[in-house]
Amino acid sequence: MKSLPFLYHGQSSDWLSLQAGKLTVTLATEKSYHFTKVLLRHEPDNEEYLVEMTLSRSSDHLNYWSAEFPLNSDRDITHYVFKLLTETGQYWLDAKGISKRTSAKEFHFKYNANHQPPSWVNQQVFYQIFPDRFCNAKPDISVKDGEYLVSGGRKPVVSKQWGEPVDSSNGNGGCEFYGGDLYGVESKLDYLQDLGVTALYLNPIFTAPSNHKYDTSNYRQIDPHLGTNQHFAELCQQLHSREMKIMLDAVFNHTSTEHLWFNLQGKHSEIGAYQSPQSPYRDYYFFDGDSSDYVGWKGIQSLPVLNFENEQVRDYIYASDDAVIKYWLKPPYQIDAWRFDVIHMLGEGEGASNNAHYVKAFRDSAKQVNPDCYVLGEHFFEATQWLQGDQEDGAMNYYGFAHPVRALLTKLDISFDPIEIGVSDFLDWQAEARAKIPWQNQLAQLNQLDSHDTARFIELVKHDPRLFKLASALLFSYVGTPCLYYGTELGMMGSHDPDNRRSMPWDEIERSEYLGWFKQLIAIRKSHPALQKGDYIPLHHDDECFIFARKYQRDLVLCAFSHSDKTIHRKVPVWRVDIQNALFKGELCGEKSRASNGYVALSLPPRGCRLLSLLD
Repeated sequence: MKSLPFLYHGQSSDWLSLQAGKLTVTLATEKSYHFTKVLLRHEPDNEEYLVEMTLSRSSDHLNYWSAEFPLNSDRDITHYVFKLLTETGQYWLDAKGISKRTSAKEFHFKYNANHQPPSWVNQQVFYQIFPDRFCNAKPDISVKDGEYLVSGGRKPVVSKQWGEPVDSSNGNGGCEFYGGDLYGVESKLDYLQDLGVTALYLNPIFTAPSNHKYDTSNYRQIDPHLGTNQHFAELCQQLHSREMKIMLDAVFNHTSTEHLWFNLQGKHSEIGAYQSPQSPYRDYYFFDGDSSDYVGWKGIQSLPVLNFENEQVRDYIYASDDAVIKYWLKPPYQIDAWRFDVIHMLGEGEGASNNAHYVKAFRDSAKQVNPDCYVLGEHFFEATQWLQGDQEDGAMNYYGFAHPVRALLTKLDISFDPIEIGVSDFLDWQAEARAKIPWQNQLAQLNQLDSHDTARFIELVKHDPRLFKLASALLFSYVGTPCLYYGTELGMMGSHDPDNRRSMPWDEIERSEYLGWFKQLIAIRKSHPALQKGDYIPLHHDDECFIFARKYQRDLVLCAFSHSDKTIHRKVPVWRVDIQNALFKGELCGEKSRASNGYVALSLPPRGCRLLSLLD
């Protein structure tokens, strides 16, 4: 069976340009295939228009075609796709790949000229910190044993020694405190910069009873067990003086029962929503009539859900001049980004009515203060509808990165159920996820191997260093912005929540077998614009490996990954990136490989990877 021709259209500025409301795009086709007509299809008024492309130049293996067409005037996003005719049939190229039939619109190339993520995001290496478990630098503000009750007043807090095991079986995970604080974060800034980190993502730091602090009781106050507002302002200033960014976690779908508005335990002088149907805050939440029955997030009664139909709630969170979203973006803090917790669940009631309206409102609120604010959403599954440009800049990319990587390398899905996929399935999964959203939003996706909500990746691969290193190399070379969960750079272990929230093992740094590896990967990422914002160009895949290129202007990196248990050898068609004869340098091992006549020979070790950059 004859293979499909190589057809390619990138979505970086190498392949398209906008001028006076018109988009000029370039398409590359394999020169050995003859096409009777090359067409660009778009829908300016929901009807098909076909623009004939002109041959603009040729190289040894590729023909380049160009066309100009107007952006849609009726919507933010312009969709387009390519149709190529032969004497006997046709081929189509969309953002997912090549086919012999017309493309579904969800996979068309998408360009949003009106709403794009901040340009700084894809240049970052994020580092996620769970504050209570990162570093204790001020023990006198740490939670004391039995100091207060959590979980709606049912469980006493427990103070534990650094490094002591987390309680993973008795349901006390949210009650245990190890004393990590923002002073500890400050004390480790040199370590983080030496690692290569450029941006911090902090799990919630506002006043809350639990250690995870997803049960906010005061949105305008840093939790006293973590620090003070003044110290946080100083920390932000320190980060910015180091040219680092900071992203905070926003939990606006629900509050703690200890919030003044709810006041379950009567800690506040005002009458809270739980205490009386006549409370001025009653309509801030969802109650069943005059009863004490209320809606908790996913049925959890310690997390009552906020009602955004209420104007006071809207004003407090995002609408007024001093709304919470704006407050932390303004001096003296001037944070750079918000990560919105379970943002897809937020709205009017349990069905999240008018969700898109509120997500857009959050975005508008943040961008009013800082147009370059990064708006990130938490979604454990597909987030396409939130990622078209006018809502979120990016999402925590579980669906398009963490899930497929876990499925391929660990044979487990996100629920720890068995899953068996091959290389082709894996690449198809990733291609589908990329294709559904505009390119700039793809670059602003936050990619992670693990987080506070998932098992540590090294546990999932059963401590196999080959698979752990392969996955981490993919993290730093794939489309999107990489984020390390604290301790991942040390191969830190931990299973389900809360075991994945162990205290940072600072005494293991000197003997870590992975720290040097991650420093190397981060340095490679930061030195190559191609890995930050370059196009993703598939070069080869089979049952044992997959190889792609990232390319931006003159910067080119080949990324090769083996899924085989033995050493394999492949001839890679670098003519697809317009390389005939050239020398490549191995970024991980320093070896050199020479391309001739459009191909480069690579050897891949068992479950191994290679990253090769083009030498001038």
